[in-house]
Amino acid sequence: MEINRVTECIIGAAMAVHRALGPGLLESTYEACLAAELEERGLEVERQHPVPVVYKGVHLECGYRVDLLVDRAVIVELKAAPDLHPIHSA
Repeated sequence: MEINRVTECIIGAAMAVHRALGPGLLESTYEACLAAELEERGLEVERQHPVPVVYKGVHLECGYRVDLLVDRAVIVELKAAPDLHPIHSA
């Protein structure tokens, strides 16, 4: 699937999950629901996908993981916060 189509689908799925669940839940809950929603929409989803660090040509397993890897092309990193603060603005 084209990358723009994948990201469009991810955004739509995230909005659907948020509409259904509302705010205030744990990040892990949103992750599980978003993964299920994306799979229902026909996308391949890997949860807690490990990402090695490469240092001087050596692959090191340092415990880095992305929340979701969608269609082996798009990294989704979820964040849940009780309130929005100025630091959250981009």
